[in-house]
Amino acid sequence: MGAKTDAGEPERARWPRLAAAPRQQLRPLVSRGYAGFTEATAPSHLVLPATTSVPLVVKIIDSPHRPPAFVMGAHGSYSVLEGDCAPSYLEAWLAPLGAYTLLGLPMEQLSGQTVDLVDVLGPAGRRLAEQLREAPTWRQRFTMFDEFLLRRLDRGPRPSPEVAWAWERLVATGGAVSIGRIAREVGWSHRHLIARFRQQVGLRPKTAARLIRFDGVWRRLDQDRPLDWGRVAAEVGYADQAHLAREFRQFTGTTPTGFLAQARPADGDGGREVNSVQDGAAVAS
Repeated sequence: MGAKTDAGEPERARWPRLAAAPRQQLRPLVSRGYAGFTEATAPSHLVLPATTSVPLVVKIIDSPHRPPAFVMGAHGSYSVLEGDCAPSYLEAWLAPLGAYTLLGLPMEQLSGQTVDLVDVLGPAGRRLAEQLREAPTWRQRFTMFDEFLLRRLDRGPRPSPEVAWAWERLVATGGAVSIGRIAREVGWSHRHLIARFRQQVGLRPKTAARLIRFDGVWRRLDQDRPLDWGRVAAEVGYADQAHLAREFRQFTGTTPTGFLAQARPADGDGGREVNSVQDGAAVAS
């Protein structure tokens, strides 16, 4: 139960040194806000699937292993990125349908991939990376990034009401509603719903449902208390603890207790300086 993967430190074990919330107009589209990381990482980097976010990363201090700025498309299992991450970078977590609007392309084109931001946004992606690296403070970087996304908000495509409804139903039910039922509710065939959902979210609805259910596990991992895995399985909607353990290995490559052994921050390392972006300015707390 305590086995480690060979992938190095998991993404969810890392703590941002600074964080910021987007302005009100962007909050439905940027699910977890912005964060600034300023620490070195292991040569291998474990990236876990995140249903409710599409990471967009801009390096502040460059490293040769990956592009200066990139997007990680939706993926249904963990992956391992080889090579040290940049010691300093800004990350934004876009909501799936928010990513469809802000990036302006079918999300299935990014599924399971790490894509250079220039290939997604063209020269605007390169200019963004350059401007963020030149900015002298994190406060200015968060504000510039916020303004960049606001400009894209008005130009991007909007998700279809049917796909938005399907996503909301999956989230509201913790992934428990059947895809056939959602198809009947929106008046589409099962096949058409899957195709349009993949286009705008980047995952099949069934995969999204599994990850949404697994998000319930993540929320409980964040609580600073001993975990009863049988109780967690029942609360989240798994058939039993063995079912939860199978899904945990699928999505993280290890067991629940093995993951916790890697992911819990060391004592005294959990403090974070939090910022919010309001009216065009980042306000440090």
